[in-house]
Amino acid sequence: MTVKGHFSRYQGSLDLSADPAVELTIDADSLDTKMTKRDQHLRSADFFDVEHHPEVRFVSDSATLDGDTLRMSGQLHAAGKRIPLDLTAALRPTEDGEVELEAVTEADHRKLGMTWSPMGILRAPSKLIVRGRLMRQDAAGR
Repeated sequence: MTVKGHFSRYQGSLDLSADPAVELTIDADSLDTKMTKRDQHLRSADFFDVEHHPEVRFVSDSATLDGDTLRMSGQLHAAGKRIPLDLTAALRPTEDGEVELEAVTEADHRKLGMTWSPMGILRAPSKLIVRGRLMRQDAAGR
């Protein structure tokens, strides 16, 4: 069974001259799979443990831009653990001067301690899709 969901509260930054160049922070409690009981379970200690670990974070170790492709390596932090993660993102300019980003990768959620399964069968890895819109900010962060 495939479970699809999204997080509705997040913030991030991309600055190739900074260290880290890419940071993404997600409010783990904002998870929505369109099924309330499942969402509550995913927020529990069996998975994201939002009571003790309210954020999911990605922090890059490296990021390089090659035309309209952004390659990133870094650490995914969730449920009090972290795993290495590599992403390749496609960048597309929009008519209003912003840039849309889409990255697809896989992560083994078992390495984050997310091993609960009602029948002892756990499908891994999980497919992660990151979609966003990059907006320029001035030096004051606006």
